[in-house]
Amino acid sequence: MVDHEVDTAAGTAVVDAEAVDRRGALPTEGVLARVRAGAADLTGALRRVAEHVLSDPAGAARATIVELAERSGTSPATVTRFCRAMGFEGYADLRLGIAAETGRVRAAGWTVDIGREIQPGDPLERVLGQLMAADTRAMHDTAALLDLAEVERVAVAIAGASRVNIFGTSGSALVGEEMQFSLHRIGVAAWAWSDVHEGLASAALLGPGDVALGISHTGQTRETIEMLAEAGSHGATTVALTGFPRSPLAELADVVLVTASQATTFRPDALSARHPQLVVLDLLYIAVAQRTHDRAHAAFRRTARAVDGHKAAKGAST
Repeated sequence: MVDHEVDTAAGTAVVDAEAVDRRGALPTEGVLARVRAGAADLTGALRRVAEHVLSDPAGAARATIVELAERSGTSPATVTRFCRAMGFEGYADLRLGIAAETGRVRAAGWTVDIGREIQPGDPLERVLGQLMAADTRAMHDTAALLDLAEVERVAVAIAGASRVNIFGTSGSALVGEEMQFSLHRIGVAAWAWSDVHEGLASAALLGPGDVALGISHTGQTRETIEMLAEAGSHGATTVALTGFPRSPLAELADVVLVTASQATTFRPDALSARHPQLVVLDLLYIAVAQRTHDRAHAAFRRTARAVDGHKAAKGAST
């Protein structure tokens, strides 16, 4: 059944216009990752179009606008608004973007088992292949979503910062600790906080010239939002690393770095986002090291020498 009532709602049209204003024109790279990230912000008929495109991107690329509307239970007008919400002028441009992306995916071999549920009896060889395919796709999608100018902006801010605070809870805390360790090795004064009380106290001591990085795949973790907001209220530059560019965490940050994910059985989005998050933070860490080369090189050598004595000697028995 085609849904006409939702299509003509004034509120939906306003949401679409705002989405276009915020996104601007989007490239054809990472189309499905953008749809996946934006689907959570859509409602009603628009959400159904997004879900159908994600469930069968190859079919969507072959379908006419009328066919896609019928398959998603909407109307051609809704499909057109959906295209504009994704930053495309019309359905032809969206189809072209999806077709180009699915073609690249097939050529690269990333389609192997992506989207297939891992079964209890699957051999480890098949599980490994699915995990590799999903992670490879997620990292390529992240590269397509990532704004390198924003990465550089954050790198410059961290390179000149007196203090860097990194906030995250649960799995995001592990990612934050990895970044803190990397920055600390090159002489950047960085702290990672997962406890909200300790994080808020540290955030309250930040000021202009300092940097606060909040990590949350959903962008909805209350503790991380509170800690980043506290840091921003004292003038620190705030950065969000998230999979949802219009999430509460992203909305309050000065800079947003977006990651993609490919969920599989036993690895929901939050867990499958771990590797793309680490890739982005590794890129940011290297960018900081480049901009503080002499200081970073000297600090890395000193820290390496400090722990060198704890390495086992070659040929020693264990």
